[in-house]
Order: sequence, then structure tokens, then C-alpha cells
Amino acid sequence: MTASTDEPARAIGETGTGSRWGLLALLTVINVLNFVDRQLLPSFANFIKPELGLSDTQYGLLTGLFFIIFYAVAGLFMGVLADRMHRGRLIAVAIALWSLLTAASGAARGFASMALPRALIGVGESALTPSAASLLADRFPPTRLGLAMALYYMGVPLGAGLSLLVAGFLGPAIGWRNCFYLLGAAGLVLAAVMLAVRDPRAPQSQTHAHGPGWRGHLAVIGASLKASPALAMIIGGGVALHIAVGAAAFDQLWYVQERGFERAEVAKITGSVTVLAGIAGNLFGGFVGDWWYRTRKSGRAMLLFWMFLALAPVTLAFRIVSPESPLFYLGMGSGIFLLCAFYGPSVSTVQELSPPSARATLVAFNILCLNAIGLGVGITGTGWLIDMFRTAGDPQPYTSAMLTMSLVSMLALPAFFLAGHWFHRDKARIAAT
Repeated sequence: MTASTDEPARAIGETGTGSRWGLLALLTVINVLNFVDRQLLPSFANFIKPELGLSDTQYGLLTGLFFIIFYAVAGLFMGVLADRMHRGRLIAVAIALWSLLTAASGAARGFASMALPRALIGVGESALTPSAASLLADRFPPTRLGLAMALYYMGVPLGAGLSLLVAGFLGPAIGWRNCFYLLGAAGLVLAAVMLAVRDPRAPQSQTHAHGPGWRGHLAVIGASLKASPALAMIIGGGVALHIAVGAAAFDQLWYVQERGFERAEVAKITGSVTVLAGIAGNLFGGFVGDWWYRTRKSGRAMLLFWMFLALAPVTLAFRIVSPESPLFYLGMGSGIFLLCAFYGPSVSTVQELSPPSARATLVAFNILCLNAIGLGVGITGTGWLIDMFRTAGDPQPYTSAMLTMSLVSMLALPAFFLAGHWFHRDKARIAAT
């Protein structure tokens, strides 16, 4: 049904989940679990990789291509579903699916038995963000949408950080397999809670001006990108940024093998830094991004350009300095800060440049690009480069490969600049149609 911002908030409140802020809190907790489960394999890399006898290429496939292809492609399908059906129930089913597969991953005995659940877990996780972003966009005005999305994406640093802390504290105590089982059970509890959330929008069969069903949604994606070069640039900048994010999947191996850390200890250190720097980044991106939207002539993406430009030298230096240098920990925190500050401005920009009836579909398309291209190239390419540099006799193959990917990610700078420069022009053009 069509309703004001206040009406959906009251409908959600009738189920006992509270106001729009209560819904945001619930979705954020679910997103935390999402990223805890997703990051368990990278967090336990120094435990799982030797036990299962994985090569760096195989490890890259498990954390990269196998997961990402299913996650990204299924995400587009889930985005279409989220625009057409009850979003709360869709999220509940998704949580239950990925939680069962997380538990199944704990029983893996080799590459093949880990690959299957890791690939299929992406199908479950792919439904969350398109559905959640669509729900939040229905409830928060444009001047608050950046903050809402930033708070939702606080699940990234909290989830990734908690995953590392689980590896550092619980891993040595109960083993990595039991950690997988425990988190799978926690997910089933949250799935039951999500079933209590009622979607005020009636299930619908979307028929766009471009045509019904799948063809209509795909036509909307193409038309939206054509109508808004800023939309294409914000997605392209995110893809470039996520190439470096993908390379970071090898961080735990890099810390131990080329920087001399002990595996459990570095998991605790990086988990703490991830939580602190990530929360700071999310809050900065949310509050400052909304301020930028209200007061500047450029879009929120221009804020991303200036942040990326300011922090790029530190994040590059992080890969080449020793752990004794102050730049090492500053670079570690800066990279996490930048990534988490990216989410609020970028996803709210995608929402504002999308047709209201296809917001979840455009968010899903954005996720597909960030993951299938950005993380896919970053993770899989880094694993391949590590093996190549090692074969060539490079004494620090992890450093060389990850620095290469960090340099490639600098392509985000011109993309964010153009997205910010064109934003208001494109938004006005879309509003006039």
C-alpha cells in the first residue's frame, strides 16, 4: 500500500519491534551476524588453511570466486523478489539458510566439502541487504537516509571485528569447527525474531513502464544507468575500492607469514581495530555525509573522493612499512575507516538515483558489481598473484600482491569525483521525468 513515512513506522511497531529506529536496530544486528558468518573463514585462515591443506589459490576461491558468484548473481534475483514480496519473511528465510550452511561449513574435511556450503551460503546472505535497504528507504527521509544506511552498515565492522575476536579468543578454546556450529545456531534464533516483523507494503507483482517481470527489472537497471552517469560512477568507484577490500581477505595470512605476528594474537588486535575504526567510519560517513548532502553543491560521493584522496598515502604505506612504524597501525585503521565510511554515502546515493519501485533491484545490482567484479577480482586475483610471485622467488609474495591490488583500487578516485559532481544534475533530471 502507499503510505507516509509515519504509517509504515506504526505498522512495524504493531508487531512489537518498535519504531523505524527499532527496525533499523534489528536489521543492524542481523547484518552483524551476516558479516560474522561471512568472515569466519578469513578470520580462521591460519587455523583452517593448514588443517584442510589448502593452497593460496584454493583459499582465494573459497573466500572469493565460489562465494561471490553465487552471492552476487543470486543477489539480483533476491532484489527482484524484495521489490515484489513480503520483505520480512524473505529476510527470515535467508537467515535460516545461511545459518544452516555456516554450521555445515564447520564439518568440512577438505577443499571440496568446504566449497559447496561456502558457495551456497552466498545465496542466503544475498537477500538481506536489498530487502533491508528497501525497507529503510521506505521509512527514512532523504536527509536522514545516509545516517540510516551508515548505521545499518555498522554490521560490517562489528561483524568482521567480532569474527576476528571469535577466532582469537574462542578459536583456541573450543576449535574453529565448534565456532561455526555455535554461530549457525544463533542465526536460527534471529530468523525466528525476523518473522515477527510485518511488511506494511502489500505483496505486489511489479510491472514497470519498461515491461513486466524480469525483463522489466533488467530494463529499469539499464535505463537508470543511462539516465544517471552519477549512478554508474558511484557503482564503478565502489567496484574499484572493493578490489583492495578483496585483497584484504589474505590479511591474516600476511600478518603471520610476512609481518611476524602470532595467529591468535593478531586476530585479537585486528578485531579490536576493526570494531573501533569501523564504527568511527560508519558514524563519520553517516553524519558528515548527510551534512554534505544538505549544505554542499556536490553529492555525497564527493565526500568519498576527498576521504579517499587524503587516506590513500597512508593505506599504501601500510603494505610496505614494518609493524614497528606508527604508519602500520594508522594504515590498518585508515583502510577500515575508509571502507566503513563508504557505505552510508554510497548506498544512499544509489537509492536516491533509483526509481522508487526498483530500489531493492538497483541495490542488488550494486551489490552484484561490488562483489562479482570488485571482490571477485580482488580476492581471486590476489590468490593467483601470491602463487605467481612465490613461484618467481619473491621473498614477500603477499606484500607484492596486495600492494598491486591497492594501487589498482586508486581508480575509485576519478569515479567518486564524477559521481559527486554529477549527482544533483542527475537527481533533478530523474525527478522531472
